[in-house]
Amino acid sequence: MVRFKNRWLLVEFVDTSTVDASAEKGSLSTRPLDGRLIYNALRDSVVTNFGDTGWGAVGMSLNVKYFSPLTNLCIIRVARDQHRIAWGAVTLLTNIHDVRVIPRVIHVSGTIKHTQLSAIAHNREVIARFRTKLKNTALHHDSYDDYLARSTREIEALHD
Repeated sequence: MVRFKNRWLLVEFVDTSTVDASAEKGSLSTRPLDGRLIYNALRDSVVTNFGDTGWGAVGMSLNVKYFSPLTNLCIIRVARDQHRIAWGAVTLLTNIHDVRVIPRVIHVSGTIKHTQLSAIAHNREVIARFRTKLKNTALHHDSYDDYLARSTREIEALHD
């Protein structure tokens, strides 16, 4: 039996159009982004930058496993041998569905467990930043706690 070896990329998409607005509001606005749109943008980036050969190498194993619209955090699975092509395609992304983004690869791992731990820690850091920007933390305390609990359950439920 053959074991498929994967690499897991934890990517944050920094939205450049709401950087100033989010500093004033204290939280990021939700946009119509989802895993499917990110996958399509990655596919287009691979084809544009690495051609059909690059897509042929990456296409069968590339998979967006998780995306959070609040924290813009994404978990991407790709075959170990082709993870550099996927990483390059992520880095070369400039917009997703007409939303200008700056991708930031936070963590690369060979196991989903370490990616999950890193994603949960990153979510806590982002929510802590949101809370410090708010003037009245009591209003959003419950919603952020609920989000952290829900996102932690979703991330821990991911399987290879």
